[in-house]
Amino acid sequence: MTESHIETALNFAEKNLDNALETLFGLLKIKSISSESEFRPECIKAGKYLVDELNRIGFKADLRDALGLPLVVATAGEGEKHVLFYGHYDVQPVDPLELWRRDPFEPVIEEIDGNKIIFGRGSSDDKGQVMTFIEACRAHIEANGKLPCRVTILLEGEEESDSISLLPFMRENAKELAADCAFICDTERWNIDTPAITIGLRGNITGEVKIIAANRDLHSGLYGGPAANPIMILANALAKMRDENGHITLDGFYDGAPVLSDKVKANWASLGFDEGKFLGDIGLSIPYGENGLTALEQLWARPTAEICGIHGGYTGDGFKTVIASEAFAKVSFRLVGDQDPDKIWAAFEKHILRNLPKDCKAIFKKNIGGKGIALDPENSIIAATSKALEKEWQKPAALIGCGASIPVAKEIPEILGMDAILVGFAMPDDNIHSPNEKYDLLSFKKGIRSWIRILGSL
Repeated sequence: MTESHIETALNFAEKNLDNALETLFGLLKIKSISSESEFRPECIKAGKYLVDELNRIGFKADLRDALGLPLVVATAGEGEKHVLFYGHYDVQPVDPLELWRRDPFEPVIEEIDGNKIIFGRGSSDDKGQVMTFIEACRAHIEANGKLPCRVTILLEGEEESDSISLLPFMRENAKELAADCAFICDTERWNIDTPAITIGLRGNITGEVKIIAANRDLHSGLYGGPAANPIMILANALAKMRDENGHITLDGFYDGAPVLSDKVKANWASLGFDEGKFLGDIGLSIPYGENGLTALEQLWARPTAEICGIHGGYTGDGFKTVIASEAFAKVSFRLVGDQDPDKIWAAFEKHILRNLPKDCKAIFKKNIGGKGIALDPENSIIAATSKALEKEWQKPAALIGCGASIPVAKEIPEILGMDAILVGFAMPDDNIHSPNEKYDLLSFKKGIRSWIRILGSL
């Protein structure tokens, strides 16, 4: 597609902005709260609304039955390049309602400090983001008569609850959903004027360990010394998981953890991230993780071992001179790249047992985990997307990571065999999942324009 075609679509989007907002507001008014059964009809209504709108644009769209709430599937366009777009039409509950400035399902635009802002539940997560892509498709079709490539849109209605339908549906319809890559628009840009592509997500594995020593709680005066103390045994073993440089000591822990490229390091260094403010905002000042790494490198590209809960013995008011018979901890490992969650957990069990007296016992409980994601920044689609974003925003796209996990970004590669690229236009202060959720008009407008350029660049 030529630059003139892209400009034609951009001009259409500019002129059609009011209509695009009207369509978005119609969707925002639907109370599609997937976690509350009383709103199931509203969720289905939202799905039908999107199907009708996509058919109106020129897609072949329908609502597909599933285990739970139905999914929207729409296809249009032709050509060698084929992209899958994923989003969701359900929203979080609105509680506490009294903290909202106005009805969460009566969207409005307000001007605050010179910025026009869309308020309403789902405006950022994820209805506003989904509509940026749909409106970009509309602009290409209306202005140029066709899309620049083949597009399949997949929208689920349970992302904010249990997603029981998505995985079985993708497995059963893998052939239909097959594409060159997937785009997910459910993330943020780096700051007000810098777009972002998420190229890394951490996976995780969590679980519990219980150390059992004596067959009952013991009087510390009568047994203290010769009797094993499970709290001290557990605390000692957990402390030994880190060395003096902040490295995790579990056997083979870093196997599969990728090495950051110089290009990505330079990109992150250019972002102007203020480590002092980052820690200062939470009342801390001294970096704690692995020595020699920046905070962003630790957050986005390195694995962790964290103790998320620990208890044992008497914890009530006053004091009880007792040696507990049991001690308990909850642990979490954030993983990167190709680290294997099962191998990590096996290494953790081995570590605990290595530090356990022979007459004591350890009981483990492992939860379901998953690998992280690390995309090659030199990937041709990421490179094209990055150039398209830079054209629109007049700033290089930040190639960011995410310390948390986004399950669908992992499930699409595993089930459908394609990269899942996260490009979002939300802001950190959009109050997603909270009262007074918002989406800046700039986010909506520039999001549409960005997708027009991205689709054109493919």
